Amino acid sequence: MLRIAEALERLAPAPLPAPDLSQASAYVWQTDPDQLVPVPKVNRVDIDLLIGVDRARDTLLANTVQFAKGMPANNALLWGARGMGKSSLVKAIHGAVSKDYPDLRIVEVQREDMATIGRCLDLLRDAPQQFLMFCDDLSFSHDDVHYKSLKAVLDGGIAGRPDNVILYATSNRRHLMPRDMIENERSTAITPGEAVEEKVSLSDRFGLWLGFHPCDQDQYLAMIRGYCDAYDVAIDDDTLRAEAIEWQATRGSRSGRVAWQYVVDLAGRRGVTLT
Repeated sequence: MLRIAEALERLAPAPLPAPDLSQASAYVWQTDPDQLVPVPKVNRVDIDLLIGVDRARDTLLANTVQFAKGMPANNALLWGARGMGKSSLVKAIHGAVSKDYPDLRIVEVQREDMATIGRCLDLLRDAPQQFLMFCDDLSFSHDDVHYKSLKAVLDGGIAGRPDNVILYATSNRRHLMPRDMIENERSTAITPGEAVEEKVSLSDRFGLWLGFHPCDQDQYLAMIRGYCDAYDVAIDDDTLRAEAIEWQATRGSRSGRVAWQYVVDLAGRRGVTLT
């Protein structure tokens, strides 16, 4: 029996060493093997450059400061229109808050790695830092079981979610699953209410729901002017207005992403680097 136990111990993977979380303020969770990869420089914009999301910005900022202080705070779901700065706001707020609270870390988890999120929590549980876990573009299909792993972060199992971890997720869908899927399951199930309860209720587990809606033309132009001023891209208001409106017409939409794409094009034509 002793020889069998020793053989099994040799076959079992060694426990992961405690990661060094002093290398950076941002990390990406990767699997095979499990590891937290430091990100020396986060791709983000200054929080003051995010226009048209004032209510969401103020609410999420206050929640993040509470968390960084070690006080109770809510998980947050940022949902709504594409390109309106949901993921940009999360990264910008981490950058702003971590200036005053340097122990605040951000850990990005890919949706495809949700099944391993429990192992990530185990690595963070006893660390002295505070962790903002971030999942971008979160959604689930009808045969997707990853949402069950997500509940470990939102509600916790027997062990519970670590006090030093909070989750911010972004999604184009308020209920994290397509509306037609909700209606289809309700129409075909014997008990329609129970058919989608488990998946739809997942979004209810986020304490904060922050909606992002399409911007109007004035906000769109203000976004571009803010970027141009911040990066010293010289352009008069009349030219900016004419070019920016034409740019958004060719894209068929207005959003913060479209505004930034125009600024990138403009800076390239004017020979200005965006650093």
